[in-house]
Amino acid sequence: MFSQFDTEIPIRPDDIDMNNHVHNTKYLDYVLAARYIQMTENYKMPMDQFADLNYNLVISTSHIDFKRALKVTDKIIVRTQIDSISGAQCKVNFWVLLKSSNKISAEGYIVYTLISLTSGRPVRIPEAIIEVYSV
Repeated sequence: MFSQFDTEIPIRPDDIDMNNHVHNTKYLDYVLAARYIQMTENYKMPMDQFADLNYNLVISTSHIDFKRALKVTDKIIVRTQIDSISGAQCKVNFWVLLKSSNKISAEGYIVYTLISLTSGRPVRIPEAIIEVYSV
């Protein structure tokens, strides 16, 4: 029902930890950067449109399974796909792939919750937004 989108994200030298590979905290940054790009390029509804509608997306849950290390010289692709939309929440699956081999470096999911900027409370995702993201 939902499309997969791939976005290449650069690994920066400051992403590398003392073990000479990408620090585990950077993987979530890569996924968030990819989703931000995909909101504009693939869904045609960038984050600023949510703010214009008085909404914001916050992360309720994130889960990452690490499979293989990444180094500064690696090229990566972040693949995402909406898994489900229910009430105020949207679950997005992701895979961080080594571009050269298409092998999974990490995989997991993020649950986003739509909130009202006025109340700060969760609100049901409107059908118009679900339609835009159901490509």
